[in-house]
Amino acid sequence: MTTSHRATAIGGLLVLITAACSAPAAPFQASAPNQPCDEGSFVSVVEDIAPSVVTLRHPDGLGSGVVYKPDVIITNQHVVANHTDLIISYADGSESAGTVIGTDPMNDLAVVRSARKGLTPARFRNDQPRQACRVLAIGSPLGLQNSVTEGIVSGLHRSLPADAQGPSPTDLIQTDAPISPGNSGGALLDIQGQVVGINEAYLPPQAGAVSIGFAIPAGTAVDIAERLLSGRTVGQPYLGVSVGELTPTIRDRLGVKTQDGALVLGVAPNSPAAATGVRPGDVIVKLGDTDVHNPQDLANVLRSTKPGDQVPLVVVRGADRTELRVSLGNQP
Repeated sequence: MTTSHRATAIGGLLVLITAACSAPAAPFQASAPNQPCDEGSFVSVVEDIAPSVVTLRHPDGLGSGVVYKPDVIITNQHVVANHTDLIISYADGSESAGTVIGTDPMNDLAVVRSARKGLTPARFRNDQPRQACRVLAIGSPLGLQNSVTEGIVSGLHRSLPADAQGPSPTDLIQTDAPISPGNSGGALLDIQGQVVGINEAYLPPQAGAVSIGFAIPAGTAVDIAERLLSGRTVGQPYLGVSVGELTPTIRDRLGVKTQDGALVLGVAPNSPAAATGVRPGDVIVKLGDTDVHNPQDLANVLRSTKPGDQVPLVVVRGADRTELRVSLGNQP
């Protein structure tokens, strides 16, 4: 199993740096202030976005956020956790109070109202970047405010591993721009300084990963933020089944003629699945246009739908493959 780590920092950090040298150091020569960097630098991009990226703190930890409106900040739900009151730190060194005004655990997003008004909103890009485009991640890894890392878009339409902590959003942007605890809720930028994603999580080195991070697309973040600001509940699609792995032993016992899928263990009464005719022992192999190979696939597909959607549902029952049509409900 591979574990993803949500990029929220908790507790303090102590760094001890030691050095040894065999010869005296060369005399220090001060550089001229504001000396230009090479042509490939992103100094102006970072300077422009700095006022729009904040640090969010509460007694249990810290994370990052991006200014969406002059008094509204977008961040991750797992950054604010169960807290309502936050401290917001800004790039100019000032602080203000913040109040969580809405959360969406399914998509791991939250909006925070700042007591300080007149903040500088970032520019959010609605379309997704292309694979291999260069990006910058900005946030507060381990409390180091407005830290910048560089990388590319490694992939699109990703999902977190099945054992990720808590509900996990889907359709994520994968990046190799280093993301660390505290980066969560910060900005993933294109080289024009537009927000293309909200930093979400990373795979740790002990999992064998090297610079594998994830961000929620900016278009998704804006859509959810608008719903939360309007006071509308962000509906969570509901099928009404409990599912498990289809093991070879179970497959042989049931005589199911499919190699993989999500095994239906139970069907909730009066649920969309029950109304459609799904029964325990069925194996779900497709929902909508997406093949389902395991329970995680089913969860991922559901997260990409919304309540009220009417979608095809393909189940294997013994040797028969049956296509049904289900009208998804709202998570009770």
